[in-house]
Amino acid sequence: MTRLRQRAVSSRSQWQLEQQGLHPLLARIYAGRGIRASDELDYDLRSLLPPAGLTNAAEAALLLADHIARQRKILIVADYDCDGATACAVGVRALRAFGARVDYLVPNRFTCGYGLSPDVVELAAAAAPDLLLTVDNGIASVAGVARARQLGMATLITDHHLPGDELPAADCIVNPSLAGSDFASKALAGVGVIFYVMLALRAELRRRGWFAESGGRNEPNLAALLDLVALGTVADVVSLDHNNRVLVSQGLRRIREGRLTPGVRALFRAAGRNPAQASSVDLGFLIGPRLNAAGRLADMSLGIECLLTDDPGRAMNIAQKLDALNRERREIESVMQEQAAQQLADWGAEMASDAAAVSLFDPAWHQGVVGILAARVKERLHRPAFAFARASGGEIRGSGRSIPGLHLRDALDLVSKRSPGLLLRFGGHAMAAGVSLRESDFALFSESFARVADELLAPADRTRTLETDGGLETAYFSLATARLLAAEVWGQGFPAPLFEDEFLVESQRILKDKHLRLRLRKGTQIVDAIQFNFAQAPGRHMRAAYRLAINEYNGVETAQLMIEHIEKPAT
Repeated sequence: MTRLRQRAVSSRSQWQLEQQGLHPLLARIYAGRGIRASDELDYDLRSLLPPAGLTNAAEAALLLADHIARQRKILIVADYDCDGATACAVGVRALRAFGARVDYLVPNRFTCGYGLSPDVVELAAAAAPDLLLTVDNGIASVAGVARARQLGMATLITDHHLPGDELPAADCIVNPSLAGSDFASKALAGVGVIFYVMLALRAELRRRGWFAESGGRNEPNLAALLDLVALGTVADVVSLDHNNRVLVSQGLRRIREGRLTPGVRALFRAAGRNPAQASSVDLGFLIGPRLNAAGRLADMSLGIECLLTDDPGRAMNIAQKLDALNRERREIESVMQEQAAQQLADWGAEMASDAAAVSLFDPAWHQGVVGILAARVKERLHRPAFAFARASGGEIRGSGRSIPGLHLRDALDLVSKRSPGLLLRFGGHAMAAGVSLRESDFALFSESFARVADELLAPADRTRTLETDGGLETAYFSLATARLLAAEVWGQGFPAPLFEDEFLVESQRILKDKHLRLRLRKGTQIVDAIQFNFAQAPGRHMRAAYRLAINEYNGVETAQLMIEHIEKPAT
C-alpha cells in the first residue's frame, strides 16, 4: 500500500525566500525542505566546512606530507563501487600533483571481499609500499591493519562507514562518523572524505613551503577534482546536507562548463548525454551505474583507469567497455528479478506482504548484482530486503537495502549479538549494508533478520509514504520549468520535487509490454506522461504523484510527467 502525504510548507519561509529573489515555485519547494533563508542555498566554495574541522584530517596531512617529502611509496587501497573509484581517482590525481610516489590497488570483490583484509594486505605487500591509504573502506579492517603493522607498513584509514565496537590500530583514521567527532557534516561520502584530506594536505604543504617558486612546484587547483567528488557523492546515495550540496553543485557547475576530466566526459558521451545539461539525476542513474558495472562484473581497475587517464581517446575506449558491461549487468539483473519474483510468488502474496523483512538466495545469482536486486525487492514490497549469492568456501554474500525506520547496519549488529557466530562479516550504512555468512545458515539469518526488523519497524513505517510538494499549477507544465528544476541539486535527504494532482486520462497505450504512455488533461492543459514498469492501467480519472521532467527525442526536448504512483481520485 502507498499513501501520499503533502509536505508542510511554512508560508513565512516561502514568503521570505520569494522576497530574497527565489522563483516562487522554488521558494515553495525549498520551504517544504526546511530552508528558511536563501543563504542556506549558497553553494559557493567558501561555504564549505573548513578541512581543519574534520577530525584527524590535520594529522593525516602531516603523515602524508612526511611521506611525500621523503619520497616514500604510498599505495591507495580502494573500494570497488563508484564512490570508491572516484575516491581513488581523487587521491591518486591529487597526490601525484603534490609530487608523491603513489599507486593504487582495488580488491577483486569475488576473491578478496570487502575492505583492507589480511589477504588484501598480502597483495599490497608485493608492491612494497611504505604507507597504505584506504579510501571508502578500512574502518572495520582490524585484522588487516594488524597484518600491515606486522609487515612494517603504516596505515591511514579514510572512510565514512560507521565504526564497529573496535577500531583498527591504524596510524591515523579520518572518518566523520568517529565517536566524539564534532564535524558538522556526518554525511560525507568516501570521496568527500579523501577530498577533505587532500585539502588539508595542501594546506600543510603550503605551510612547509612546498610550493615555493624556488622549488619549481606548482600548487594544484583541487577544484579540478570536483566533478569526481560530485559523481561519487551522488552515486553513493549519501544524504545531501548543505556541505554535500556545495560539493555536488560545484562539481555539476564544472561539468556543465566543460571543465571535467576526460573519463567523466567520455562516460557522458557513452551514456548519450550532453555534459552541458548535466544534472544530479545523470550522475546517479547514468554515469554512476556505468562505473559501478566494472566493480560488479569485472575489475574496478577499469573504472579507475577511466577516471585517471588524461588521454581522451583512451578514456572513450574504456567508457565504451564500461557501457557494454552495464548492458550486460542489466541483462543479468533482469533474469535475477524474474527469479526473485518467482520466489516471492512461491511464498504467496499475503506472506510476502506480512513479512517485516525479506531475504532471498539463489546459488546461481551474481555476487555483483545482488545489491541492485535487493533494491528492486525493497521498492516493490516496501520492506528491508537482502539478496544473497554463493561465494566460496561454503559462504554466501548478501547485500541489503532498507526503508525509513530501520537502520540496516544497526539491525545487523543486533542480529550478530543475539546469534554469535551467525554473521561472519558485516558493515554498511542506515540504508545499505553487506553481510557474509555460511550457506547453511541462510534460513536462520532470514528468520533472525525478519524478527529484528519486526521489532524495530513501527507500523506506520511499513506503509510506503510518498511525500509530495502538492499540486503543480498548469502554467508550470512547461519545458522552462522542467529545466529550472533540473538545474537544482537534489538527492538523498533533499529529494527532487514530487507533485500530486488529479487528471483526466485522454489516452493511454502500453510500450514494450511494461511501460505506460499517457496523455493527461488538467483543466484546459494537456500534457504527456509516462509510467515505467506500471502495475495497473488507470481508468478515465486518476490521481497521480509525478515529477516534471525533460523528454528528449530526435534532438527535440519537451516537458513530460514521470508518474511514480497512480490511484483513484478522492471522492
